[in-house]
Amino acid sequence: MAAGGPRAARRTPFVLLVVVLLGSGLIALLLLNSSLNQGSFELSRLEKQTTELSDERQALQQEVDRLSAPDALERRARKLGMVPGGSPAFLNPDGSVSGVRTPASGGPSVYRAPATPLSTPPAASPSARPSPPPPTPAVPRSPAAPGAGLQASPTPSATAPGTAQSETPAPGR
Repeated sequence: MAAGGPRAARRTPFVLLVVVLLGSGLIALLLLNSSLNQGSFELSRLEKQTTELSDERQALQQEVDRLSAPDALERRARKLGMVPGGSPAFLNPDGSVSGVRTPASGGPSVYRAPATPLSTPPAASPSARPSPPPPTPAVPRSPAAPGAGLQASPTPSATAPGTAQSETPAPGR
């Protein structure tokens, strides 16, 4: 009888089982590694896409900011034929009118920024600052014309800019 025969026959299934388990574990690790690499490529593609989209969003936001600036809005409004409104008159709850309505003119907007920035020296005293322009005097309303400030002004295309229009009370008011 061979001394290693029956013992070797009993080890063969165990050795095959260990080899199969090691082989299947190696194949599982290989598949796991390849799926992680695929996920990594997908992640880097999505990060690149996110960067591109955030750059596009930032460019669009800058364009919106540029187009919504007061001077750009005024320029586009003038192209459409709009002019800055005059001073408004307000109707109080008791029916009286506060303020004096003035028609719109083709002049520059009140809110326009100065063409050159104003600079004051750092050691300038408050009294050295230029004084604000005096307020425009309000024209007193005649008590004989109670509805003079209530008439709607014409559209800018109906009158030429700079021409005055008589304010007559609306009939029946």
